[in-house]
Amino acid sequence: MTSRYAAVYAQWRENPEAFWAEAAKAIDWIKAPSRIFDPEAGVYGRWFPDATCNACANALDRHVAAGRGAQVAIYYDSPVTGTKRSITYAELLAEVEALAAVIAGFGVGAGDRVVIYMPMIPQAIAAMLACARIGAVHSVVFGGFAAKELASRIEDAEPKLILAASCGVEPNRIVAYKPLLDRAMELSRHKPEACLMFQRPQAEAAMIPGRDHDWAQAMAKAAGQRVAPVEMKATDPLYILYTSGTTGVPKGVVRDTGGYLVALAWSMANLYDVKPGEAFWTASDIGWVVGHSYIVYAPLIHGATSVLYEGKPVGTPDAGAFWRVIAEYKVAAFFTAPTALRAVRKEDPEGKLLQNYDLSAFRTLFLAGERADPETVIWAERVTQRPIVDHWWQTETGWPIAANPVGLGIMPIKRGSPTVPMPGYQVDIVDDACQPVPAGAMGSIVIKLPLPPGCLPTLFRQDERMRESYLSEFPGYYKTSDAGTKDADGYLTILGRTDDIINVAGHRLSTGGMEEVVASHPDVAECAVLGIKDAIKGEQPCGFLVLKAGVSRPFEEIEQEVVALVRDRIGPVAAFKTAIVVARLPKTRSGKILRGTIKKIADEEPWTTPATIEDPAALDEVAAAIRGRGL
Repeated sequence: MTSRYAAVYAQWRENPEAFWAEAAKAIDWIKAPSRIFDPEAGVYGRWFPDATCNACANALDRHVAAGRGAQVAIYYDSPVTGTKRSITYAELLAEVEALAAVIAGFGVGAGDRVVIYMPMIPQAIAAMLACARIGAVHSVVFGGFAAKELASRIEDAEPKLILAASCGVEPNRIVAYKPLLDRAMELSRHKPEACLMFQRPQAEAAMIPGRDHDWAQAMAKAAGQRVAPVEMKATDPLYILYTSGTTGVPKGVVRDTGGYLVALAWSMANLYDVKPGEAFWTASDIGWVVGHSYIVYAPLIHGATSVLYEGKPVGTPDAGAFWRVIAEYKVAAFFTAPTALRAVRKEDPEGKLLQNYDLSAFRTLFLAGERADPETVIWAERVTQRPIVDHWWQTETGWPIAANPVGLGIMPIKRGSPTVPMPGYQVDIVDDACQPVPAGAMGSIVIKLPLPPGCLPTLFRQDERMRESYLSEFPGYYKTSDAGTKDADGYLTILGRTDDIINVAGHRLSTGGMEEVVASHPDVAECAVLGIKDAIKGEQPCGFLVLKAGVSRPFEEIEQEVVALVRDRIGPVAAFKTAIVVARLPKTRSGKILRGTIKKIADEEPWTTPATIEDPAALDEVAAAIRGRGL
């Protein structure tokens, strides 16, 4: 099948407003847009400025009204609690309406903020949709997030209400959320009026009279209540999602309503090639943008079935967990992070556990969240016998910037590349003076303004910070803060954050390129390369290696081989002389390696354990390894 990508992208380039006007027909408007884009509104313009709609109605009501209420909307699968549940569109709508009545009963209305602090349970999705139904702006904070970080988000968003669960469940421990929430409430200068607490049987929380209210009791009283979806402007905020700011003040990425629905609907059909009624699984968390877009909103807007998984890629119970879920729910398309696949590969390098499952309904595996190194892609292609599609986007954009649009006909895969820009995105590679660089040359990745529907219109209450953070350095462009290349075919390669480009004796080198070489060593399961201070060269690369299960050769031997491999493939200019085997790499809960913190430890700079860390012990182990080498 020949890809229609070039023709579709050309349609957008020729007439962007006509393109998005046509795409907008995929959602239900209360008042359809007569204007598609207003270049004078907001920081850089606004999409569908005179239209109105409701996100919850698009996700639920219209499917029930069309006679598809009996279709499963969500498969909830929780190996950590031994729980499974199938929830139809009609059942989810009834639950959301009751919860919307409860939330409104606390005096929450359109434009008010609600913080959601919950694990991967169906009530969390209901909470997001119930807020959207009444026009409240939700701000999901990753369940179990540190009290100080949670407090900073409460203080910035100034929510009227907090929706929380008593605990999260990990494979080997219970994480009590309530003490963290109580401490955050103490630290925050803003004091929400009430907290609605969902009590999980694994650890029930002590309630504070007058402030805390029981979820189950409130829902029982509201059962059967009908709450009509509120008419919202397309430009009204749907949610705020916080990212850590360099100043220590969190950046609240605002997502508007209409443009987001349009972009997500377009992506489900054209990028992910998922049809209404098919099962789509994103193995992420609702605390991240991936979870917002592709666990909750996109699948439900499109009328697909979304899998909500409360578990891990390995250890719940083994490295066959992904394949079991795909087989059980007949998942057509699966979306995860490269780090998750590396964890599976480390435990089951030959993919033997996959042979236990029927994956006949499974068509495509999508990767995002960090750079997909070619070795991981090659392994996944071999064991799954399916296309492995890398794609690239950010919290700020809300949906993919670059991808291989499977629904338009899959394009040739170039391993290590997320393929090409999606309609709406003109992606350029420029130098520090904002001048285009030659094909294949490394530079800063920028996106021509205006950004397409679905991307952030601004930061919450921080228009000026929006301009300073993203729009001022490269006039006329949005700064992605990523570095990379674009080849003669228009394929992008993301080499890492601009912070990951190191200067070795005057040579600008990509640590991502070195990681690609290190990962190709047959004994290496995953790795991180970063630049550490060097008195003579300025910076010098250092590699941290995690080995595959069962490797028993001397570490020193493998380290020497890795150093030789980099020198052979990249050359002496890389000055790659140090490789260290570690048991594991410290990561965030979304799977990103904490390169910046590792670098601070190696450079003997002050550092703190990030709030987003998955396992603090892993950082201590790396610190000990660094000290042991005298770096």
